[in-house]
Amino acid sequence: MANKLSPFNPLAIYNLVSAGLWAYLLYRVIVVYPKLGQPAFFQDTRATLNAIQCGALIEIFNSLTGIVRAPLLTTVAQVASRLLLTVGVFQFLPESYNAHNFTFLTLLIAWSTTEVVRYSFYYCNLTLSSGAPRILIVLRYNLFWILYPLGVASELLILYSSLSVAETNYPVAVKWGLIAGMLVYIPGFPMLFSHMVAQRKKVMKSSKSHEKKQS
Repeated sequence: MANKLSPFNPLAIYNLVSAGLWAYLLYRVIVVYPKLGQPAFFQDTRATLNAIQCGALIEIFNSLTGIVRAPLLTTVAQVASRLLLTVGVFQFLPESYNAHNFTFLTLLIAWSTTEVVRYSFYYCNLTLSSGAPRILIVLRYNLFWILYPLGVASELLILYSSLSVAETNYPVAVKWGLIAGMLVYIPGFPMLFSHMVAQRKKVMKSSKSHEKKQS
């Protein structure tokens, strides 16, 4: 592919930096959590997680302006659902019970593993003439079977545990806003999951055809 971008292109750099930041969070789960335990790990990690996730707002701009071909509605839904957690709960409702136990770890594992693979995949596609390595293609379009339901379940459990905190400390509208956010998952999860299934079918079929041509 002769029109591959330079590794110094801003979009390529964004993907590389993002992969590195999410890898750092995954490292913290593996190495730092056993030393700190909960709730210290949550308190020590939530600001970093929020800053990294807020960086994904760039992806909405990229989709809106056509810099990338990602569907705008899908991108907004993914980013907004995460910001509801990292900003709405972790910053303003940090007392939420499920943020202080193993649920926070399953959330970080699902998010960080997904994002390390996703951003690495994009970076390689942008900078390598041969495209992303086969291993990244397989991981990108197969890990979601486990990681996406794990992430959504963790998100909902944390949101549910935040309702009582919101009811105690904020106007009732905040609690109902969280409930509304949870209800969005009813149409949102099938929509995003089916999108990934369709993408997997398309990409894996194309990848197998390419392998047959080379063999």
